[in-house]
Amino acid sequence: NITSFMRCLLTIETSLETALLCISRNGELLKSSSNYSQKDHASWLQPALEKLLEDAGISFSDLNAIAVVAGPGSYTGLRVGMASAKGLCYALKVPLILLDNLYVLAASYLHHTDKGIICPMIDARRMEVFTAVYDSSKNTLMAPAALVLEPDSFDKWINMEPLFFIGNGAAKYKVLLKSANAFFPEWQPGAIDFVRIAQEMYDKGEFAELAYAEPFYVKAFYDPAKAKS
Repeated sequence: NITSFMRCLLTIETSLETALLCISRNGELLKSSSNYSQKDHASWLQPALEKLLEDAGISFSDLNAIAVVAGPGSYTGLRVGMASAKGLCYALKVPLILLDNLYVLAASYLHHTDKGIICPMIDARRMEVFTAVYDSSKNTLMAPAALVLEPDSFDKWINMEPLFFIGNGAAKYKVLLKSANAFFPEWQPGAIDFVRIAQEMYDKGEFAELAYAEPFYVKAFYDPAKAKS
């Protein structure tokens, strides 16, 4: 049996193309499972979870908290993950941890390289992204927002120090932005990154109010061209 000082967390990510389930103990990844067909995330989730727990030798009653990526991302995917996480929290009487996709991108990248300003981007459509800006200490310089990309969207920071654009929305900005201070490294967080950040939040007691927890959709897109007209 799992002793009292061991903390088991389930992490759920269904907001993007690849869904991910992780079982961890005290921040150490025990088992993970992925699904690569976004339209199947809902039907995949429950059977995958039951198999994952079995493979990890963990029962539902061993779980101490549920972490879920709350957004931004696919509306349908976010609702699937949130509904599952809240249902489990209600049933098991354990706390809920809400993970911010953009923060996870930035913090996971900074865990491996502690330099520069980080601008995570999640693809929306056309030239639209969900994005934010963080400094090398993971402080928020620009709060998460929905943005229609323009060449000058990040002029406020681009001349301060190197600016690293990461995530599945960064590629389309690379063709738009021409700056010697802009870099576009290939980066997506892995299971261990989600686990580490979920454990950090658990250790700090950063839990959501279960009854009021909702997906983090951000807001309507800000289009600079429309704003000027």
